[in-house]
Amino acid sequence: MKFGTSQAVVRTEDDAFLRGAGRYVSDLVPADALRAVVLRAPHPHARFRLHDLDAVRAMPGVRLILTAADIADLGPLPCLARPRGVEIAAPAYPILATDTVRHVGDAVAFVVADTLDQARDAAEAIVVDYTALPHVVDAVAALAEGAPPVVHADLPSGNAVFDTTTGDAAATEAAFAAAAHVVTLRLVNQRLVANYLDTRAVTAAFDPADGRITLTLGSQGSHTVRDVLAEHVLRIPPERLRVVTPDVGGGFGTKLFTYREYALAAVAAERLGRTVSWVADRSDHFLGDSHGRANVTTARLALDADLRFLALDVDTIADMGAYLSAYAPYIPIAGAGMLPGVYAIPTIRARVRGAFTHTVPVDAYRGAGRPEASYVIERLVDAAARDLGVAPDALRRKNFIPPAAMPYRTATGRTYDSGDFAAHLARAQTLADWDGFPARAAAAKRDGRLRGIGLSTYIEACGGNGPETATLRLDDDGAVTLLIGSQSTGQGHHTAYAQIVADHLDLPADRVRVVQGDTDLIATGSGTGGSSSIPCGGVAVAGASRRLAEVIREVAADALEAAPADLELSGGTVRIAGTDRTIDLADVATAAASRDPARLTVADTFRPKVATYPNGTHVVEVEIDPDTGRVAIIRFVIVDDMGMTLNPLLLEGQIVGGAAQGIGQALMEGAVFDLDSGQLLTATLQDYALPRAGDLPAFLFETRNVPCATNPLGVKGAGEAGTIGASPALVNAIVDALWRAYRIRHIDMPATPERVWAALREGERMHTL
Repeated sequence: MKFGTSQAVVRTEDDAFLRGAGRYVSDLVPADALRAVVLRAPHPHARFRLHDLDAVRAMPGVRLILTAADIADLGPLPCLARPRGVEIAAPAYPILATDTVRHVGDAVAFVVADTLDQARDAAEAIVVDYTALPHVVDAVAALAEGAPPVVHADLPSGNAVFDTTTGDAAATEAAFAAAAHVVTLRLVNQRLVANYLDTRAVTAAFDPADGRITLTLGSQGSHTVRDVLAEHVLRIPPERLRVVTPDVGGGFGTKLFTYREYALAAVAAERLGRTVSWVADRSDHFLGDSHGRANVTTARLALDADLRFLALDVDTIADMGAYLSAYAPYIPIAGAGMLPGVYAIPTIRARVRGAFTHTVPVDAYRGAGRPEASYVIERLVDAAARDLGVAPDALRRKNFIPPAAMPYRTATGRTYDSGDFAAHLARAQTLADWDGFPARAAAAKRDGRLRGIGLSTYIEACGGNGPETATLRLDDDGAVTLLIGSQSTGQGHHTAYAQIVADHLDLPADRVRVVQGDTDLIATGSGTGGSSSIPCGGVAVAGASRRLAEVIREVAADALEAAPADLELSGGTVRIAGTDRTIDLADVATAAASRDPARLTVADTFRPKVATYPNGTHVVEVEIDPDTGRVAIIRFVIVDDMGMTLNPLLLEGQIVGGAAQGIGQALMEGAVFDLDSGQLLTATLQDYALPRAGDLPAFLFETRNVPCATNPLGVKGAGEAGTIGASPALVNAIVDALWRAYRIRHIDMPATPERVWAALREGERMHTL
């Protein structure tokens, strides 16, 4: 099909975006809407009292000030994901703090006024008496023996959220006892902030005629936000709440969740009978949106005399922040299931502990536990190769799970259905000219530079979210409309889904209208997360397209006086195969409308039974300036197994975008809290470094697909893969350069120039001893 799957169809969405004609939440704020701001705490932990609110309420333009006492009927934000069999301490996550704040940025009051400036003036005029309390912002310190239970003092577990172990502890201990070699590595997977293009925002409108509230907000799934808000927070029937999501400029997991401001805007709109709008500034974003990652891990690998992997032992402390966000406990626990990576490791023990700290809550961020797991095993395998004097690629090949072993059940209970890891490793090395690296390293050394080359061979689990229902309708003009509950946040869903429709209806992408993000128009939806839009939503679209194609052939068969089996769909018409007798789809719609118009609307639902397992190899070559510590990326090669390529352009965009975020984590990003004051030191874009175009290399990307055996489309999911493979490959390359210079075996992310420079100076010092 000209417009179908595997074709490099240019995104239909991009014309509007490139012309500045996107419609984001802040573009849709009515001119007469009231504006709101959140008053946030400046202390990491303190008791507080509010004073003189009546005087502030009397200030010009002020319409409403909400405090905890004013919203006592609201429920807290829920923790939705609680892994089975794991005991979790889950104190309330209040919509507004009552008398104690637990992180810098904790919400104290919600101020609504005629203008944004008036709302800000009023918020600044509120007198708050704070009494500082002891705080802890380091997760390891929070769980240290004897650490006082300061975050939620009434919890019997102290600062501990959970403590769970996966795998076979006895078998793992026995394997380590019998091992010829044991390699240990301690790693920090630092806290990150998901900096999407458009900050979160919500506009709330109340209709007194029917008592309904409409929220327009940026999300990764309108139905998820509606259901959580209605059931857990507002405590109203879901039919009283409509959630509309227009264009979204990036989500990365962080816009999947329900936040305080959505409920506060809804309450304010209902009480005032006016439309109320809140738009986050970057300070709101850094202090109020969930953060990502924040793990500290000690990992040990046991090997036999032939360097075969025998066992893996991992101990991770995961920072949860001050409260439990929606899926927070699930992220590190589920991520631990991917610790074996692409290797045949007979036994594993993985202990994961969650810690409360006086910091912004942590939740899913692009990859959600799988990047953390990949980073652990890929750095550990590289460290083992260095310690034992073997090439990193050779050690990997020796321990890969072979294709003949598929389906393969790992020691953590994951079943990989397909993959040829050695094949994409070999292809990536060829593209990166792996064998020519020694000559390039020697030339760099002569020029006073340090060269390193590194790789990661990753696997992840995704594509298992659902169910998703696709509803497809043939319209009067011969185009089709697709209604689906997934939510594009920049991935190109309109084009991707249109290509799947084209496989069955042979329509160009601009003849397929895709409707997402409106709970009134779309009955159900699981939203977008876990790279499930195509593996789940795409399968539903394919099913609905097949059904609509059958209906179209049946209706056209009557008009053309032919058998449905003799008809073919082509370019917006139905033709009797081998003849010039055709009927336009618009005429098919007219013919059906006169008899049974409902026939032209069909639906299909898909619920994945298992996850899919994308995998691949990243090879990175770097050059380091030893005088400054600056790392330059010289080459970046990616060869991925995505099962099936729906659209090469969309796929490469997803992989490269994800890799850019992985590069950001490896080289520059990191949310830093001051241990003494508890302040977030990286709370603006002046302090929190993000990768820019000049920091990124020219990526070389290929696929070496092995179709997924458990997905009807054969697709494995791609949205998070680039992030998962990039960070370990880049850090492995940096460490390779440091190892060649001074036998430095590890550096933690972010490998900033200052950190690399310090490592080199320490290496020099040790070298001269």
